[in-house]
Amino acid sequence: MYHNILIASALLLAACGGEQSSEGGSKAVAGGSVGSCTTRAYDEIGGPFELTADSGERMTQEDFKGRPTLVYFGFTYCPDICPGTLVGINNAYRLLPDGVEPPQTVLITVDPERDTPEALAKYVNSNAFPDNLVGLTGTPEEIKAVADEFIVAFNRVETPDSVAGYTMDHTSLIYLMDKDWKLKTFFAETNANPEDMSRCLAQLIG
Repeated sequence: MYHNILIASALLLAACGGEQSSEGGSKAVAGGSVGSCTTRAYDEIGGPFELTADSGERMTQEDFKGRPTLVYFGFTYCPDICPGTLVGINNAYRLLPDGVEPPQTVLITVDPERDTPEALAKYVNSNAFPDNLVGLTGTPEEIKAVADEFIVAFNRVETPDSVAGYTMDHTSLIYLMDKDWKLKTFFAETNANPEDMSRCLAQLIG
């Protein structure tokens, strides 16, 4: 099973420019569901880190223990998949039953060159994103280390004809860590299925 998730993660490496669907237009690529909601926990995924928050504060996994945390890897220059996923997470939270508190939400950048704490601070304050979204950045070495802990692949793709100059391909999965920072489950295509995510969250943390 562990090897299966490695394969799934590799297949979920998505360019943030989107992909043309058969009906036309741009369609975010995040892969299909893998197993059921309660059978996606792997001890090998998730681990210690030390990064810089959008507030400028240095944070580790210890700062997020004590409550469930939803972790997503993305970047602020991503035009569609990353913001679409964060909007989908927010929509899922709004569908949670009364009395079920949304998890803490964390965005870890895969583009530390541009995503300074100041850039992340502006980005995470979007009204369309979860209210409790925290952005994390660091040195390239720190980002690589935490990505390895989550088996997240990413790479820079030069786009010389664009204003941005380059984009980032990256694994597009969303990880639910429990209050002890152990993987509880993970999600794919969350931006398209907030109802599924909400039901799963309610089952696991409700």
